[in-house]
Amino acid sequence: MSQNTSTSALKIIPLGGLHEIGKNTCVFEYGDEIILLDAGLAFPTDGMHGVNIVLPDMTYLRQNRDKIKGMIVTHGHEDHIGGIAFHLKQFDIPVIYGPRLAMALLRGKLDEAGVSDRTELRSVRPRDMVRLGKNFLVEYIRNTHSIADSCSVAIHTPLGVVIHTGDFKVDHTPVDGEYFDFQKLAEHGEKGVLCLISDSTNSEVPGSTPSERSVFPNLDRAFSQAEGRIIFTTFASSVHRLNMALELAQKHNRVVSVVGRSMLNVIAHARELGYIKCPDKLFEPLHVVHKYPDNQVMYLTTGSQGEPLAALTRISKGEHNKIKIRPTDTVILSAHPIPGNTIAVVNTIDRLMMQGATVIYGRDKGIHVSGHGCQEDQKLMLALTRPKFFLPVHGEHRMLVRHSQTAQSMGIPAENMVIINNGDVVELTQESIRVTDKVPAGIELMDRGGLVKAHVLQERQQLAEDGMMIIAVAIGSDGTLQSSPDVHLRGVVTPTEPKAWQAWIHSTIASALSDRWGDYARNGNVDWDGFKVHLERELARLLRRELQGNTTLLLMLQPVEVAAPPVASNSLRRRRSTASLVS
Repeated sequence: MSQNTSTSALKIIPLGGLHEIGKNTCVFEYGDEIILLDAGLAFPTDGMHGVNIVLPDMTYLRQNRDKIKGMIVTHGHEDHIGGIAFHLKQFDIPVIYGPRLAMALLRGKLDEAGVSDRTELRSVRPRDMVRLGKNFLVEYIRNTHSIADSCSVAIHTPLGVVIHTGDFKVDHTPVDGEYFDFQKLAEHGEKGVLCLISDSTNSEVPGSTPSERSVFPNLDRAFSQAEGRIIFTTFASSVHRLNMALELAQKHNRVVSVVGRSMLNVIAHARELGYIKCPDKLFEPLHVVHKYPDNQVMYLTTGSQGEPLAALTRISKGEHNKIKIRPTDTVILSAHPIPGNTIAVVNTIDRLMMQGATVIYGRDKGIHVSGHGCQEDQKLMLALTRPKFFLPVHGEHRMLVRHSQTAQSMGIPAENMVIINNGDVVELTQESIRVTDKVPAGIELMDRGGLVKAHVLQERQQLAEDGMMIIAVAIGSDGTLQSSPDVHLRGVVTPTEPKAWQAWIHSTIASALSDRWGDYARNGNVDWDGFKVHLERELARLLRRELQGNTTLLLMLQPVEVAAPPVASNSLRRRRSTASLVS
């Protein structure tokens, strides 16, 4: 990145959350100071074999770690806080500010990852102001979203106020009674907002997003019609939805058993902070709940997105050791699949229905509403803040474009906004907004073992597409095959019988020994590594010719020391020679 940019400009650098859904991460830089806003994760696509989570490339922050003054967190969803524990293993963050629920969830993640000593967590309340460095003063503003304790932020900088909405929707009847602080937004709009950075997720959807409370009557109907057990699933972090499910369980005289660690964690923290209010007697552990009649039981489970290891997925596969589907069960999926998860969710629904369960799902059932504002909500945000410049974020490209069109309809000139990619460096001054540079902004993939390098993922993809052939062969130091090669196919479709492959491979190895052994065995020494490379090349050529693909070859060559034939001594040779002369 160029080092001669003007220090009079505020640099805004998104490292995630653009042209995608998830891993929302944004850098604000002024002079020699950096603050971060959120640091989330995303879920892997189908082609990312074995990958558990996707993180943004943090090369820029690793290179500028000495500039980092702290982080501000807007709310506790995984796509906003899920990456923090991983990043703290690479660089320190002096202090992290955020709402109480987000900080409670984050504290557990940092303790589990063993990085809680790499930062200091400080909880804030709406309208609190916190200073980071000498250039940033951040004000928290209550908004409404699908999780409790969600905020927008007003970032006071030497150039003016920048408002970042975080994730938001306009909910006039919030479940927790905590209302959107429109007054504070309007105050900033009256004083002057330099730039609005706003959530674009539902920018293509006309109208307003329904209130979270609007799903309550439809859920109530589903509860009243359920004859047996209810298995209820939603996003674990959707505290408002969980609150309604627990309220309905009480209303319909059902005890609740919570299944899934993330669900247990969220409910425990939300109850402790007062966002979920219900008596202790409502809950029963798994080993006790079976004693109740089916029509008095509700399971609250993870797995609304078809995650492979989540409780509902394992239940649908018959792999859960405590819960087996019964024909009288009602499964309520109070969530829509996020992009990339649709197939996994549909497969889970199919498996549940094949076992006889009644599954309630889909947009037409009215049991889920989005946590993101639609076009009319976005217009209200623009009308209240009246920004000079506009930067749409959090969404795929078409969403960003549509949000910019909405902003233009509200009177913001096209030249006062930019559509950007992850890694673009936006320079904001009091007179202009423009993209001036780019920093690394790819992805980092994690599995249970740690970072998955690009070549490892490529190998996994190749294995998935073309399979593997494993060949074990023992070759003597005299250049002879000690036994027939052992051949194993894994995920390989062949047009011929395995016995034919055995013959071809035997012939290929024998030909290599006959034609080239002498090049690698000289003066009693064998270049085993060199001969193995040659043999792999010949076998790979055979695979390409016969399979028309890119099957992975694993050759295990076992050298075998072969004793040389005995050599006659000089005295013995002389006796043999004399005997021949006598004869």
